[in-house]
Amino acid sequence: VEAEQPAGADDRSRPLTDRPLVILLHGFGSFWWSWRHQLKGLTGARVVAVDLRGYGGSDKPPRGYDGWTLAGDTAGLVRALGHNTATLVGHADGGLVCWATSVLHPRVVRAIAVISSPHPAALRASALTRRDQSRALLPRMMRYQLPVWPEHSLTRHGGAELERLVRSRSSAKWQASE
Repeated sequence: VEAEQPAGADDRSRPLTDRPLVILLHGFGSFWWSWRHQLKGLTGARVVAVDLRGYGGSDKPPRGYDGWTLAGDTAGLVRALGHNTATLVGHADGGLVCWATSVLHPRVVRAIAVISSPHPAALRASALTRRDQSRALLPRMMRYQLPVWPEHSLTRHGGAELERLVRSRSSAKWQASE
């Protein structure tokens, strides 16, 4: 989803490719909509919030959810939008995509800004050297690497875990399940 420039914006007449590109990348369990407020607030740039592979309205292929592929998707998006570089802004897993893209495709990354997403080297070091971190982080991460486990854990008991995740990120107005 691309941000609309507000009425009366000075640079509305400029071609989109003349504006600096900012790509907003969401985290786990989210999609482009989590950036809706930022889409309204960022002016003067071409701002695009995307659904990462497998989320929202994006394609859902059976594989390709690794950092290398997601970084390639992001670099390809920059080029597909007619730009040479972009500033990447990522939250949580979207931040990991920012880190991966900046390492694997440095020529297309002007800058990155990450929210709730430590540098992968720091994350690894913390998980390996700090007992409290390894107990909290590694079991959870490892479970989601097992084949079929994520799908099973999110959909068992009538999708109770998926509903819990959605509710924990929603307002009180979210409709109750029937």
